[in-house]
Amino acid sequence: MYRISNIYVLAAFGTIGGALFGFDISSMSAWIGTRQYLDYFDSPDSNLQGGITASMSAGSFIGALAAGYISDMMGRRYALLVAAVIWIIGSIVSLSAQNVGHLIAGRIINGLSVGIMSSQVPVYLAELSPKNIRGRVVGIQQWSIEWGILIMYLISYGCTSIEGPAAFRTAWGIQGIPAIVLIVALFFFPESPRWYASQDRWEEALDVLALLHGNGDTSNPLVQAEYEEVREAQALVAQGAAMSWLGMFGPDMWRRTTAALAAQIWQQLLGGNVMMYYIVYVFQMAGLTGDVNLVSSSIQYVIFVVTTAITLCFIDKLGRRPLFIYGGIAMGALNFAVAGLMATGGHSVTSVDGNPNIKWQVHGSYATGVIACSYIFVGFYGLTWAPCAWVFVSEVFPLQYRAKGVGLATAANWLFNFALAYFVPPAFKNIQWRTYIIFGVFCFCGVIHSYFMFPETAGKTLEEIDYVFGKDVPAWKSAKLQSRFDEKVTKLENKGGEGDPEKGGAATIERTQ
Repeated sequence: MYRISNIYVLAAFGTIGGALFGFDISSMSAWIGTRQYLDYFDSPDSNLQGGITASMSAGSFIGALAAGYISDMMGRRYALLVAAVIWIIGSIVSLSAQNVGHLIAGRIINGLSVGIMSSQVPVYLAELSPKNIRGRVVGIQQWSIEWGILIMYLISYGCTSIEGPAAFRTAWGIQGIPAIVLIVALFFFPESPRWYASQDRWEEALDVLALLHGNGDTSNPLVQAEYEEVREAQALVAQGAAMSWLGMFGPDMWRRTTAALAAQIWQQLLGGNVMMYYIVYVFQMAGLTGDVNLVSSSIQYVIFVVTTAITLCFIDKLGRRPLFIYGGIAMGALNFAVAGLMATGGHSVTSVDGNPNIKWQVHGSYATGVIACSYIFVGFYGLTWAPCAWVFVSEVFPLQYRAKGVGLATAANWLFNFALAYFVPPAFKNIQWRTYIIFGVFCFCGVIHSYFMFPETAGKTLEEIDYVFGKDVPAWKSAKLQSRFDEKVTKLENKGGEGDPEKGGAATIERTQ
């Protein structure tokens, strides 16, 4: 059977899984302020709406925890296939929702799919990608999330012209179509060569590496060098004890695990969820209602897509650490700015545009400032933490822990996603502008943590990153560690490409003087 070999084509189709994540976000955010939704579901109060929104995250938490087992047992490609089927089932349940409980059930099922997709798509793409463009390729996952948010938001906006519940049912039915496209595409995808290595299927691992990086030539020096590194890494795994969940917090693993967990948790605590799930509420506080609110909200999704596209062009040259540190500083300042504008130019109200969940309103130039800062915040989020966290987490774990480790980190993401999705509506209702103070503090906490605990992973093979975490090198000095992979390729080229793929080569890194 024909197999797709172009890494960008694989990323484009593979990250449909990310688009499903985005679909589920805006399939709710676009409707929470519309009359069709509010009338049919009896205008959910802030606590109930928080529960409806957060139900997807609850399912995603479970799906992410299970994803590692599914991926290690069945392979990366079939794990995505299972998730796509689950998504279609969840979409059918959601579009047929007769009450809030029925809707929550559909969103939980969709969440199971998103949990698997969001954890294993980055793993799959990271294991397929060459080191020099790995950040860009894995980052396409985040870009596809943003495209999914934007596309579903625009579809939902178009469907608001339909009367009655058919409006949201149509949108929630359309969101199942991309999963069908993904199912068909997956039959033409190669399996991860590193998963083959974990199963001791070395001939197939070499074949896929040659397909992806050597135009099918197994004697290509680049293919041989990477194959040797994979063999060396797998040989070290075979010498160790059997992996376990507790093993991820052992002496040799705790730095990786805590870094991955923290990257996903901080990504949620920065305040991006406010903009993704509840931007309609924010703009209602700023005095925008009806179609004006919906159109204005869509602008921030466009900004999100554009800024992430810019970062994908440079993420492998800039590295991961600068994006974490400077992005967190900028977003923290913007959170505090929004809090100041809302506190200074706003006042308490009983409701806004008939929405009893909104208890604060801002007027005049202060409202304009809130909107502007919201747009700028989303721009910085798209430039930095939004794509970088997914890339970083896909890189830090060794092969034997990668699927489960990324699954665990993604589960932490979804756990905090759930908490924040549930927390924000009551927070806007009860503490209003002070909500932004909380997120601003989290931003600066994330900056401090990333500076001291997140080493630089850009420009290194996945096997070399094992060495980065294994050496006693402070995170803030890790950018000085240089890859020796290119040197190894050059040596093989000088030998005429006659390396022995059955002999492992040590993946080493040296520090620049």
